Amino acid sequence: MRAKSLILTTSTPPFRRSNKILKLSLNKGVLEAGCDEAGRGCLAGPVFAAAVILPKKFKNKLLNDSKQLSEKDRYDLRVIIEKEAEAFAVAQVNNIEIDEINILNASFLAMHRALDRLTVRPEFILIDGNRFKPYQTIPHKCIIKGDGKYMNIAAASILAKTYRDDFMKEAAQTYSQYSWETNMGYPTEKHRDAIREHGTTPLHRMTFQLLPSQMELEFE
Repeated sequence: MRAKSLILTTSTPPFRRSNKILKLSLNKGVLEAGCDEAGRGCLAGPVFAAAVILPKKFKNKLLNDSKQLSEKDRYDLRVIIEKEAEAFAVAQVNNIEIDEINILNASFLAMHRALDRLTVRPEFILIDGNRFKPYQTIPHKCIIKGDGKYMNIAAASILAKTYRDDFMKEAAQTYSQYSWETNMGYPTEKHRDAIREHGTTPLHRMTFQLLPSQMELEFE
């Protein structure tokens, strides 16, 4: 069975393909969920997270950290992941919640919400990064740059990224001045120029430094 999210979802950096084949999971024979988030460094919009449990014999040579893939490859892989995963789920924490609890805690909360939506309970959780707030009584391990090492984390990174991109592209139709369809809410020059000219929107994170300080502006 698969847990499908009920929600929608940076400018794409230059990408490079790798011949490196990622490991399927950390623990063989254990029902392991990979978790990752997208959008921590943005000035606007929610932070998204995904949890993915892949089949024991899952293989895909293209699967990698979402940042190392083209937009087309990410969306092609999303179809494969959602079709073949034992379970997957995507969740978000909105900008108002981020301002209330800070982005680190919001990232943990988004991962917890994704795990809550899985129809299959994992026996172990593999987290991208170096910090995590324990989820219930399930053991976990944090892996720095884990989205480039383990398939289940890479799969989660792709779902979190693509669903968040979908969200920001839709929001860009309402707030067209901020170029979110290309920068996805990240602090690009064009995004900050729009904030200077038009002010903020209900989707901006007001506890973030939306514009550089006056001292930084003097050196621009």
